[in-house]
Amino acid sequence: MNKGTTGTVVSLNRSHGGVPKLPVAEARVSAEGMDGDRQRNLKYHGGPDRALCLYAAERIEALKAEGHPIDVGTTGENVTVLGLDWSLVVPGARLRVGAALLEVTSYADPCRTIRGSFLGGRSGRISRKKHPGWSRVYARVLRDGAVRVGDAVELEAPRD
Repeated sequence: MNKGTTGTVVSLNRSHGGVPKLPVAEARVSAEGMDGDRQRNLKYHGGPDRALCLYAAERIEALKAEGHPIDVGTTGENVTVLGLDWSLVVPGARLRVGAALLEVTSYADPCRTIRGSFLGGRSGRISRKKHPGWSRVYARVLRDGAVRVGDAVELEAPRD
């Protein structure tokens, strides 16, 4: 595998609605999302094409270094990964995460729910349109399975 196409799950996060999503050691994921996780606004979150939200630990750390009060789970990501070249995590890319297989479906637009993670409430700092490469992503689950902190994450290029 090429550098940047393998990583590690550093946190799995869920909540009964809203943020922050809190860490768990393991969870089962399926087309319905992560077991035990709920979303408050199903118009914009959840459903088969937005079953999981993923984000890079490196982006979170870089945002902290800019002074933002962000932390793992505060922007609503279910899976926090370390070691992937985040510029390669684009719609159409597939990720093997533990026993599960995911396909990135879209970038996750920031919303007012996560503004507490940003200086001045400016969640647009992770807007794909304003700051390409800094967005979280949504994924569908192609193969259900158990996922654990410490599991390998393997990135496949988008299919044509």
